[in-house]
Amino acid sequence: MTAEGSRPDLPADVTVERATPGDRLDVLRVLDAAMLSTDAATVDSRIDAGDALVARSARTDGVVGALVAVRPGPDRLHVDAVAVRRARRGEGIGAALVAAALDRGASDPAVAAVTATFDAELRGFYEGLGFAVRPAGGADDGADGRSERLEGRISADGRERY
Repeated sequence: MTAEGSRPDLPADVTVERATPGDRLDVLRVLDAAMLSTDAATVDSRIDAGDALVARSARTDGVVGALVAVRPGPDRLHVDAVAVRRARRGEGIGAALVAAALDRGASDPAVAAVTATFDAELRGFYEGLGFAVRPAGGADDGADGRSERLEGRISADGRERY
């Protein structure tokens, strides 16, 4: 469901899968290390719903990345937080996690779009995955006149547009 229609390449030792209750602490640690604020209750509910994903190293069986998606409405899956351990950044793990969330949205007939809100420096990351990007609603403009927060949206079923 990415712009090219395929999943980004992952390092050979990494797989992306749904998080399990046993991954809870690792998910919270990865998000906390990236200074993302997603509370434990949200992580628990998203793991139970199947909307939390982990990137796992086959070599160590450790969680090297995590994504938590929420459902702000019945027709939308929103990437609430995505993070990769510092030592593994730049390997395509974050892109693979977001691509897996896009696949999750596409597999749910109720989901019309997958969305994300993010800092402006991540614009290229999300555009590279096929998201249409615009300034986040109500966001303040930075000193250069550009919004500091952006929102991205991609249709889960090919019908919805910005």
